Amino acid sequence: MEPVQQTTDPRIGRFWSNYLEILDIFRIPEKSKPWYRRHIERFIADHPDIRLRDHTPESVETWLDRLGRSKQISDWQFRQKVDALRLLICHFLKLAWGTAFDWERWSAGSLALEKNHPTIVRTYEMIDKAVEESSNHLARNFPDIYRKFLVAIRLPDYSANTERCYLGWINRFLYYHHEKHPCNCAEVDVASFLEHLALKRKVSGATQGQALNSLVFFFSRVLEQPLGDIGPFKRPKKPRRLPTVLSPQEVKSVLANLTGMNRLMVNLMYGSGMRVMECVRLRILDLDFEYRNVVVRAGKGKKDRSVPMPESLIEPLKMQIAAVKQLHKKDQAAGFGSVYLPDALARKYPNAEREFRWQYVFPSSRIAEDPRSGAVRRHHIHQSVIQRCIKQSAAQAGITKRVTSHTMRHSFATHLLESGSDIRTVQDLLGHADVSTTMIYTHVAGLGSHGAKSPLDRL
Repeated sequence: MEPVQQTTDPRIGRFWSNYLEILDIFRIPEKSKPWYRRHIERFIADHPDIRLRDHTPESVETWLDRLGRSKQISDWQFRQKVDALRLLICHFLKLAWGTAFDWERWSAGSLALEKNHPTIVRTYEMIDKAVEESSNHLARNFPDIYRKFLVAIRLPDYSANTERCYLGWINRFLYYHHEKHPCNCAEVDVASFLEHLALKRKVSGATQGQALNSLVFFFSRVLEQPLGDIGPFKRPKKPRRLPTVLSPQEVKSVLANLTGMNRLMVNLMYGSGMRVMECVRLRILDLDFEYRNVVVRAGKGKKDRSVPMPESLIEPLKMQIAAVKQLHKKDQAAGFGSVYLPDALARKYPNAEREFRWQYVFPSSRIAEDPRSGAVRRHHIHQSVIQRCIKQSAAQAGITKRVTSHTMRHSFATHLLESGSDIRTVQDLLGHADVSTTMIYTHVAGLGSHGAKSPLDRL
């Protein structure tokens, strides 16, 4: 990104200072603020003969339409430009026509554009399907606000899990205040809901913080009514939990009760430190047998990383790929054979979804309909299958520890440190942004202060 231009004109300085205050009110992340300013600078530079307050809906639409036809601008960049302009016109300049302008249409994409337009996928999720869900109180009773929620949550590219979590708490809040319209709710309503969770539902501090984060997002980014003082409620401190770790012998006993693809997947998770979702989402092209590594794409935080491929799993993985190839040929003969592609890859490479290299390493046992697009295809195996088999296998082995799929990842990291691996290496393999996160694995016997001998053993 080019550096933000500096100026000595005090009026221009006040302009940007006031605009940044608007970004603070709507909780725009610090790392995004320079981009928002850059988008407005480009808008101003593209209209040298028009004062900001003299802009019309037509001039804004013309500019957005031109940007939307550029193949060099990604989806998230386009959405960010629209959001920067919306905050400028509606909340900083407060132009009369700003609130009536269809910002949502531009954030999601213009449905009136031709089918081969580069931004055609910037569309809303099917509102009709969401309305049919009995638990989705927001979509069923306030579809326009639900549409704004989808735009707001996907603008900063929040994960699907975060979207589902936020929507769940918003629905609970609206159901609790079912007699009120969301726009008529205020700080006192949020405080009463949090009080209900703490006193009646007796939820933990972390759950209260999750609910508060969801409602802060809903009021500031969707309703555009940022919350003020809500009383004594604060985000709780994140508790420090020690991970559950299995000994090498316990890992062997868990693996001994597994067979087939389940055994291969659990072996791979323990041997590489992958999370369960990273494992089930592996594709054929992610396996590199020449360099003996596995590429984990779009892991937590949407970061790619490389993890080791255990030597003992090379032949089983090749056999698994051969089985997937046969299954793929059968699917193609039956008129199927396509696979889900993330983001805009399906549009960029229209034939890639049927290529073998894009198929999942661990496919589902059944052909199913994609809940969003309606396409009938074979997805990856569901993560609950692996989670359930690990739990059952640990119980059969007589292990009394709380064993989950993530326990394999904890055991991977701890056993590497026990064998003398450098903690920075373990940090890279796990994909941790901060080494302090990796340091928690030094709690096992023989590492750090936990290597101390109990005084009882000296008597």
